Amino acid sequence: MSPFSGDAAATAAATATLAKRLESLDDATRSLSDASDFGKQIKLPRVLDALRRVLLLPGGCAAVQSRAIQLEAAGLFLGTDWANPQILIPTLSTGSLRSPHAETVVLEAVSELRLQAVAGGEYVHPMISAEQANYHLSQVLAINLTMLFMPPSEAERTQQGRIAQLPRALLHHLVEQVGYEKVLEHLVDEIWRILRQRPIQVDPVKRMITQIAVARSNPDIDLGATGLGADRLISSLYGTTDACREDPGVEVYATRLESMDDSALQYEASGFARSMHDTGLVSPYHAVLLRFLLGKGEYLLAEAMGLSSTGRDCLLCYHELVRILIDKAVHVETAQCIYGFALMLERGILYQPPVAPALWRQIALHLSAASADRLANAFGPTPEPRAWLLSGMLSILGLPLGVGQGDNPTCQSARALSMWAYNDPDYLLQTLAWAARDDEIVMHFEGKPISSRESLSGVATTMPNDLDPVSLLVVPHLDRIYAEMGRECIGREGDPHRWINPEFHGWWSGRGFRINVDVASGKLIDLSEFLRYFYAGYHPFYNGNQPLVHPQPAGIAVTDSAARFVGWHAITVLRVTLDPQETMRVYFYNPNNDSGQDWGDGVVVGTAGHGERFGEASLPFEQFASRLYIFHFDPLEPGELAAVDYEELERVVGYVHRSWGADRLPEVVTDNAAP
Repeated sequence: MSPFSGDAAATAAATATLAKRLESLDDATRSLSDASDFGKQIKLPRVLDALRRVLLLPGGCAAVQSRAIQLEAAGLFLGTDWANPQILIPTLSTGSLRSPHAETVVLEAVSELRLQAVAGGEYVHPMISAEQANYHLSQVLAINLTMLFMPPSEAERTQQGRIAQLPRALLHHLVEQVGYEKVLEHLVDEIWRILRQRPIQVDPVKRMITQIAVARSNPDIDLGATGLGADRLISSLYGTTDACREDPGVEVYATRLESMDDSALQYEASGFARSMHDTGLVSPYHAVLLRFLLGKGEYLLAEAMGLSSTGRDCLLCYHELVRILIDKAVHVETAQCIYGFALMLERGILYQPPVAPALWRQIALHLSAASADRLANAFGPTPEPRAWLLSGMLSILGLPLGVGQGDNPTCQSARALSMWAYNDPDYLLQTLAWAARDDEIVMHFEGKPISSRESLSGVATTMPNDLDPVSLLVVPHLDRIYAEMGRECIGREGDPHRWINPEFHGWWSGRGFRINVDVASGKLIDLSEFLRYFYAGYHPFYNGNQPLVHPQPAGIAVTDSAARFVGWHAITVLRVTLDPQETMRVYFYNPNNDSGQDWGDGVVVGTAGHGERFGEASLPFEQFASRLYIFHFDPLEPGELAAVDYEELERVVGYVHRSWGADRLPEVVTDNAAP
C-alpha cells in the first residue's frame, strides 16, 4: 500500500513530471545557446515546446522565472519585439496571450516572467529597470484582469485549446507577487484615461468595471486606497443614486420611482446627470428614469440630461422630437446613448434647418432586411434593430470625436463619419438613411457616380462587426466607395489622396495638397518645402493668425515607442492653438480607438492636460509635423512661406530622420541657408 495519501501522491507525481520537463527545457536551452544566430531558428521550436509543457504544470511559472536570464541570453527573443522590453506596450499583451498560436502565447508569458524577475531584483536587466518592469506588469495584469476571474470562453477553448489555461496560470502567478491593490490601481487609472477620450463604445470599459466590482466583493482582496476610486466607477453604473445604491434591479427601481414626488425625482435626475457628465458612462437605471420622466414636464427631462441653457432651449424648441427619440431609442440596453443625446442638444445642431426633419425621417425609416439582420447579430434582438440604430445615431451626433474604427483597416471611413457628424450632420443622416434603407450609398468622383453596391471590394477583407450601430451599417459602403475612388486614380502621377479626399470627405477639404514621400520609391522628397507649406498654412504665427475654419484630412506615419515605422494612418486636423503652457499644439482626431500613444523619440500623444477637448489628441506643433506625411490646404491662402523659422524646421527634420524616415534615405533640408 502506498504511504502517500491521494493528494500527496498527486503532488509527488506532479513534482516528478515538472523535474523531468525542466531537464528537457534546460537541455534545449543549452542547445539554443550554443547555436549560431542562423542555427537558433532551427533550435527554437524545441525550446518553445519545452517551455509550453513546463508552463502548463503547477510551479512551472516560478521555474521559468528563475531561468529568465539563461533563456534570454540563449537568444529566445532574438529578432522579436520582446528582445527590447523597454518598448513593449502592455495593451498588446492581450492579443498575444489570446493568440491561437502557442508560440506567441509562450513568448509573451516568458517575457512577462522575465520582467517579474527584473521587478523582484533577481535579474538586473540592461534595458529596463525594476521600477519600469513592475509598472509594466501592473498594467498587464490590470488590462487582462478578466482572465484572472473568468475561465476560458468557448471561443478561446476552440481557438487555443489547452493552451488557453497557460495565460491564466501566468497571471495568477504574477498577481501573487505584484498584489491586487497595485493591479486595480492601474486598472482604475487606465479606465479613467480611456474615459477622458469619451469613446462611443464603452462595453470594454464596462466589463473592466464589472471585474473591479467582483474583486471589490471578494473579502480576500484588499484594495486599500484604490477602493475609493474603484467605488466611484462602480457606482456610475450600478449604484448612482440612493434609490439604486444597492443595485436592486431595474424592475424594483421602476417601482420606487412611482412613489417619488417631484422633489425626489429632481434629486434622482441631478444625481444621474452629474455622474454621466463626470465619467461619460451611463447607468442602465438612468434609462429607466428618463423613460419614466416622459410623463412629467420638460424641466425634469432637462435635469436628468444635465443640460445647460443651450441644451434646455433646444429641448424646449423641439420637445416633441426629443420625447419621441427618448421613447424610441432610450432603453436599458441602449442607455449609453443618453450621454450622446445630451451632448447633441448642447451642440445646438437641431437649429440647422435640415437636421430635425432628417431625424424625423430616421425615426420612421424602414430598415432593409440585411440592415436589420446585421444590427440584430451584433447587438442582439432586444430592443429592435431600429432602436439600436437610433441610439447609435444620437451617440455619434453628440460625440463625433468618439467614433472608432475597431480592429479594421477602415480609418478613412471612420474619419469621414466623424467629420460629417462634426461638420455636416445632415449629410451624415442622409448617408445613414441610404445605407440602412437602400443597402447602397452613391457618391460622386469628379462627376462620375460611384455606387457602393457595384464596387468590387474595399480595404477591409472581412465585414467589420466591432463598431457602433451607425458605423456598422455605413462603413462597409464607404469602404467600398473609397477603394473604388482609388481605382479611378490608377495611372495618375502622385498620391491618389490628392483627388480622393476632397471628393470623399467634403468640399471643405483644401484643394492644395502636399506629400513628403515619393509614391513610387517610398523615399523622402522635398521635406523642407513640405514643412514650410504646413507651417505657413496651419501655424498661427505664419498664417496671419487665421484659425482653422473646417477640419482637414491629413495622413501620418505612425511609429512605435522605439520610433520605428508602423504604417500610414488617416487623421483629422481640428485646430491649432497655444495650450495652457503656451506651447503651440495641433489638436487632431484619431479614429484608432485610443489616441494616447507613445510614438518614440519623446513624441507622446496627449489626450488630457494640454487643453484637449473630449475626444481630441494633441502634440506640440513640431512633433506633429514630424509624423505628418500628407496634408491639404487652401492654395489661395498659402501663408508666409519665407517667414518660417529655419532652426525649427531643422528640429522637425531631425525628428523625421530619427524615426520613420531613417531608412528612407532622407534628404538634407534643401534650403541650407537660414532665411
